[in-house]
Amino acid sequence: MKQTVDAAQHPLTLPGAGGLASSLSVIQSDRHAPFFLWGLVLMLTGAGTYLTGLALFGLGYLLQLGANTQVFNQSLISYSGIPVTIGAALCGIDLMLMFPKKRRIRRWVEGWEGGDVDTNGITVVLTAYNDEEAIASAVRDFSRHNSVRRVIVVSNNSTDRTAQFAAEAGAFVVNETQPGYGRCVYRCLSEALRFEDANVIVLCEGDCSFRARDIDKLLAFLPHAELVNGTRIVEQLRALNTQLSTFMYYGNFFVGKLLEVKHLGRGTFTDVGTTYKVIRRASLERLLPHLNSAINLEFNAHLMDTALEQGILSVECPITFHARVGKSKGGNVDDLRAIKVGLSMIRGILFGWQRARCN
Repeated sequence: MKQTVDAAQHPLTLPGAGGLASSLSVIQSDRHAPFFLWGLVLMLTGAGTYLTGLALFGLGYLLQLGANTQVFNQSLISYSGIPVTIGAALCGIDLMLMFPKKRRIRRWVEGWEGGDVDTNGITVVLTAYNDEEAIASAVRDFSRHNSVRRVIVVSNNSTDRTAQFAAEAGAFVVNETQPGYGRCVYRCLSEALRFEDANVIVLCEGDCSFRARDIDKLLAFLPHAELVNGTRIVEQLRALNTQLSTFMYYGNFFVGKLLEVKHLGRGTFTDVGTTYKVIRRASLERLLPHLNSAINLEFNAHLMDTALEQGILSVECPITFHARVGKSKGGNVDDLRAIKVGLSMIRGILFGWQRARCN
């Protein structure tokens, strides 16, 4: 089992009062209403109403329905222009008046603006639920990485030998008795913070769908961000036999772009469903109190949305995506379940996560 190292040997240096703290105050005081998002929703609603009215009007004509029915259908077509007009106005206001200021977010282009971060003692936390076929290989893979100090596995009340095999492979093992992916991820992040020397935390899954070698990619972006989220939406880096179907692939991309529209000017996002990410300790300590662990399979979208709301500088990094070992239990079981999870993500992004139902 990996040994704990004194935090003083691997310090995380953050800027002083004129650095990160002042940058945070700027970005947190510079939030704007997502007019473009609201406008886009209104325009889509109007377009949908218009097409529905046309379809009903044509159907009424073919079936020779009564005049009152056709008047209603004509009204749908006529009034559909109202949300379209309002939506276009909101988008125009956002793009012309607010967008230039939105884009003036803090940036760590040079890589030293956020302070130096020592990446030689990383804490990796893996989610696991009945992953006895994969967990030992995943733990050994991450443990062998030169920058990894320890691997923590949070078993979400697994009923197989996941915990046993993880411990035998050298991981610190914790059991989260409350069911749900959100509960498991939240416990992972909480357990990582228990180690005072955990200055950089890598979150991943224990099903072998991701590889430890991609830590180097994520760390390359860490000087420029507080949170680096892995993205699977790079076709060339995705194995052909993953559980991410074509429908899920582009559905995830769509939700990622919806998140980008909500936080217009604050980043480019294509994947809101991946677990694999790296975050600075100080940023995680700010973020964790704002996360709702009761949110289940939509938790990663919730985490990204909340991080952006809290002004946490976030970037994406392409990662490789492999076929998982064992049976999938998450949102990738089938397209129907993926639709339910995706709709819950959209609802959370549009209307707030307190209204999002857990799947």
